[in-house]
Amino acid sequence: MNQEAKRGRLKIFLGYAAGVGKTYRMLVEGQALQREGVDVVIGYFEPHERKDTMTLAAAFEIVPRRVLEYRGVRFEEMDTEAILRRHPALCLVDEFAHTNVPGSARTKRWEDVQVLLTAGIDVFTTMNVQHLESLNDQVWQISGVRVRETVPDWVVAQADEVVMVDLTTRALLNRLQRGVIYEPAKARAALSNFFRESTLGALRELALRQTAHEVEARQKHGSEAAAVSGIVPNVTGARDRILIYISAEPSAAMVIRRGWRVANYLHAECHAVAVQPDGAAEGGRARAAERQAIERHLAFARSLRVETHTLVARDPARALVAFARQHQITQLFLARTRHRLFARDWAARVVSLAPDIQVTIMAERRR
Repeated sequence: MNQEAKRGRLKIFLGYAAGVGKTYRMLVEGQALQREGVDVVIGYFEPHERKDTMTLAAAFEIVPRRVLEYRGVRFEEMDTEAILRRHPALCLVDEFAHTNVPGSARTKRWEDVQVLLTAGIDVFTTMNVQHLESLNDQVWQISGVRVRETVPDWVVAQADEVVMVDLTTRALLNRLQRGVIYEPAKARAALSNFFRESTLGALRELALRQTAHEVEARQKHGSEAAAVSGIVPNVTGARDRILIYISAEPSAAMVIRRGWRVANYLHAECHAVAVQPDGAAEGGRARAAERQAIERHLAFARSLRVETHTLVARDPARALVAFARQHQITQLFLARTRHRLFARDWAARVVSLAPDIQVTIMAERRR
């Protein structure tokens, strides 16, 4: 008997806000498979006191949650190990982007899902488009909310199917006002914050545009992965190559997201480079803080599966451009920097040294 499990299949129900029907759709499709004889359990379900979804969930076996205590407070998390022991054919997991309480075996729920998939268990899960890591800055500009719980794009790209669950903004607001999504007090607060019609409209457009792009990319590259609408894995481009310059500036995270997203749209290679000036070991506490900031940004780039490099050079601008030419870079992304060891015209000097490369200089956005 072959003990090696075949990897499970992942299906993501994608929306643009709470209440569009992601969990409901997941449960409905789970019930349909259950009627066909598929062994289905709920690994994690967040009812939010919504009667329709609670009624649907009653048809399934629910794996008990694991209780953890953190700073004197009890939290309930999905019990991944219990699900592995139960080993259903399909596990329904709500809130894919959730961050687990400290003390859990894994930091993120999407990491728990990866464990289930590796064990050969199929997973249906739910998330909103604002939790996609590369869209974090755009969502902040739209909503004024910096989303802290994110899923790396490569994780979503590996899904076998991504289905957008859509609802017009007017219909969503109507559901909110009728108390279908939240209880009255919370609904009133939501209407004055995240659930403003202009914000919802922009998020819905973002979700639709993301889905349309990925469908087009799937058709263009002839992917064999089955999906009605969804995210396709990167296909390395023969022409475009993206380079992201990483500094210690806080805006470096925004540059990484923008550069990665352009690379994803162009199906291009993507590199990230940090340049340490020669002799940067001196400088005491300020220099150490800068090195730590750069390492955090490099780690963030690696989490998006961007290939990272660190150079040491007396002339950082020249070294950056030389690296770009060596790797046949076509587009270079950088932010204005206040680095005290760099010349004040740092960005202008990079542009002058690289007339054959498209250089995008990003200003730090403020709301």
